[in-house]
Amino acid sequence: MTIPAAFWIVPVASVVALGMAWTFFRSMMGADEGTPRMKEIAGHVRRGAMAYLKQQYKVVTIVFVVLAVLFAFMAYVLHWQNPWVPFAFLTGGFFSGLAGFFGMKTATYASARTANAARQSMDAGLKIAFRSGAVMGLTVVGLGLLDIAIWFLILNHFYQGDQMALITITTTMLTFGMGASTQALFARVGGGIYTKAADVGADIVGKVEADIPEDDPRNPATIADNVGDNVGDVAGMGADLYESYCGSILSTAALGATAFAMVPDMQLRAVIAPMLIAAVGVFLSIFGVYLVRTKEGATMKDLLHSLSLGTNVSAVLIAAATFAILYLLQIENWLGLSFSVITGLAAGVIIGQATEYYTSHSYKPTQKISEAGLTGSATVIIKGIGTGMISTCIPVVTIGVAILLSYLCANGFNMEMSAEALSKGLYGIGIAAVGMLSTLGITLATDAYGPIADNAGGNAEMSELGEEVRHRTDALDALGNTTAATGKGFAIGSAALTALALLASYIEEVKIAMERTGTTLTNLKGEVINAAQATIPDFMNYFQVTLMNPKVLVGAFIGGMAAFLFCGLTMEAVGRAAQKMVEEVRRQFREIKGIMEGKATPDYGSCVEISTRAAQHEMIFPSLLAIAIPIVVGCVLGVAGVLGLLVGGLTCGFTLAVFMANAGGAWDNAKKMVEEGNFGGKGSFAHKATIVGDTVGDPFKDTSGPSLNILIKLMSMVSIVMAGLTVAFS
Repeated sequence: MTIPAAFWIVPVASVVALGMAWTFFRSMMGADEGTPRMKEIAGHVRRGAMAYLKQQYKVVTIVFVVLAVLFAFMAYVLHWQNPWVPFAFLTGGFFSGLAGFFGMKTATYASARTANAARQSMDAGLKIAFRSGAVMGLTVVGLGLLDIAIWFLILNHFYQGDQMALITITTTMLTFGMGASTQALFARVGGGIYTKAADVGADIVGKVEADIPEDDPRNPATIADNVGDNVGDVAGMGADLYESYCGSILSTAALGATAFAMVPDMQLRAVIAPMLIAAVGVFLSIFGVYLVRTKEGATMKDLLHSLSLGTNVSAVLIAAATFAILYLLQIENWLGLSFSVITGLAAGVIIGQATEYYTSHSYKPTQKISEAGLTGSATVIIKGIGTGMISTCIPVVTIGVAILLSYLCANGFNMEMSAEALSKGLYGIGIAAVGMLSTLGITLATDAYGPIADNAGGNAEMSELGEEVRHRTDALDALGNTTAATGKGFAIGSAALTALALLASYIEEVKIAMERTGTTLTNLKGEVINAAQATIPDFMNYFQVTLMNPKVLVGAFIGGMAAFLFCGLTMEAVGRAAQKMVEEVRRQFREIKGIMEGKATPDYGSCVEISTRAAQHEMIFPSLLAIAIPIVVGCVLGVAGVLGLLVGGLTCGFTLAVFMANAGGAWDNAKKMVEEGNFGGKGSFAHKATIVGDTVGDPFKDTSGPSLNILIKLMSMVSIVMAGLTVAFS
């Protein structure tokens, strides 16, 4: 099949994104890193982060080799899979890891330079931190589009002339989404355990027991804490959103191949449409990055407005560009599909604004948590949990409305559920997810900015820079807490839409697996047909996917349980690692004379080693469990059970993730509000109470919560890749 000329915008956009990422990186490296002490601290953090990542990649490589061998056996010996699956799986994991590596490398060089720039002005510090975050955003979208473009060209070459070419190509490409998801889960879970073990240990002994400031160089866990910000919130987040970005594009392309299968020319245009929307989003993200700037003495609302300007302008422009793209492609009902994209964009903005409202100390919910500190840590925790639970309402309703609206728009505002309408409606939902993530280049920059600003504050504290500099870095750090929480809400929102699109892609993969084995089925008219002729309603009827089928209900219960089990395992992992950290910090305070007087240097290396060992050991079981559950359910309960599993995991996982991310973000900013001088300020009773709340919230927002959006997509991806196994056992 002939590739349309418009498709070449995709690889061009990927090259431009990577080129701009390199430009921003070189610009950041050209800035002054500051005093010898600032350079020394940054060097400690950089070496610790790289050492951890090297160890993590060793473990992940073993897992990938084992899984690739399994996929090769299924493909070449049992003939249950496409022969390209093992290779696509490996490239997805490689590019996901690469995105995280480049982002973290940039962050470890940017933190000291941000702190040094803050000595000059807040605007200078903001620019370095934000454009360094943009390196992460542009690297993720650049590598994602490059991977997609290369695989599309390769598979198109080998499947030319095949009647089901585009369906086969797009479902095969989903496999590299599983590779990306697997790598992302290890990165998020391992990095989250590392960073929160160090953070909790540093807070409990340093700030609560020893009553010393955050990031005080006398605290042995301080370097490990700063390393953790990079391996968890940068490397882990980069791998996470690479997987979200690619998953939304690939699942929508697969749905387009199915929805327009009867019109080959339009089918190809429907497949490349999400790729083109994402490609144009790259150019508009770069434009948005240049709009971010602020003034000296800016308030929190001023800083939030500065970042919002860049992201909102990019969103408005991509909305306008979508109409032009879909019109020029002449896809059926292009106008309705354009509104589906706008629905996704609007949902992302609403979820972001709701997250900001519930987590920023500029608004009442977080202010009330700070006020609760006057009566103790118990009331802080109760108030934070309540706020987190209430905060799920707006995102859940928003996603629900977005699903209905995008389905209706794609079908000309007709809620018909015929086979054709269902396929086109699901394509509308998928393209809404693409719309939400189309400006990821800049939205991820606002997220990656957070840990860079946090590390800059730590560097300023440990280097004993002036009070004015620390005030600026504190303001940038508080902004980073809010943008990080907003980014997590945005990521889980896109995961919900993407996971729903992946449900339909799973059915298509089951269809291909049945066709490969020559299985026939009875359609809704009672006719015996082959799998290629079946529609989605035919499959739902054949596999008895109804709420009255016990297999579906059991699968849904297991899916809901999986979200809670996964969170419980990762929370306990943080708790065990934090206990070891607390014991080590207490030992050093007790045995190394002169630490508290600043006359002796703590053993930072032992704390880094504790976090590294704990993360490597603790991340394996939860991550492998996420891969194993869909396989076991598929073998025992069949296709109906797997669909129930994915629905249960999606609904529970989404709600739980929003609750944990927002509760954790609110606790963190409640502490920041007290530290600014409210309710008694630093060292007060309220301050110590909010520190406890922040410590409880750390694994909520940085370990378990953000890992859930990967979990729900990884279970979908594993189900798709293992569809041949499920069909064989069914």
